[in-house]
Amino acid sequence: MPKFSVAFCFALLLSAPAFAAGSDSGSAPAAPKCEEGKVYDTKTKKCVDAESNLINDDDRYGTVRALAYAGKYDRAMLVIASADNPRDPRMLNYRGFIARKQGDIATAMGFYNAALRIDPDYHLARSYMGQGLIAEGDIVAALGQLREIEARGGKGSWPHKALEQALRGLPTDY
Repeated sequence: MPKFSVAFCFALLLSAPAFAAGSDSGSAPAAPKCEEGKVYDTKTKKCVDAESNLINDDDRYGTVRALAYAGKYDRAMLVIASADNPRDPRMLNYRGFIARKQGDIATAMGFYNAALRIDPDYHLARSYMGQGLIAEGDIVAALGQLREIEARGGKGSWPHKALEQALRGLPTDY
């Protein structure tokens, strides 16, 4: 696929309608207050061992997400390793997020692709993949991920807004 200049792609992006205000449900959560190796259990409202069979992958995912956004990558990876379903697209996506944040774009792309093979409509994986493509300088492919999010019903969503911001060169905080 040919690469176009950033200015050209930015002009294309600016010609598109501005994103609509959507749900911020995907915005960065506060870091959990659990100690290392623990996960907040939404049922008991307490921190429990990450490997406990009392908690589910939804609770683990929330903890992974908060730890990853807080830059606590090693702790997030420990929680991912405790998941009942390590092939859950959400866990794969955050393995990609962590790899990307640590500068390993190639590994990140592998995890994003694995998540998207399982769930092609996973907007957050497409958004993070797009941000990785921007880091590699492939603005056209990143714009393609933005268009995929739109085509799959995600226009105006938090992942859409995040990728659009990144394409505009604005900080995304995630």
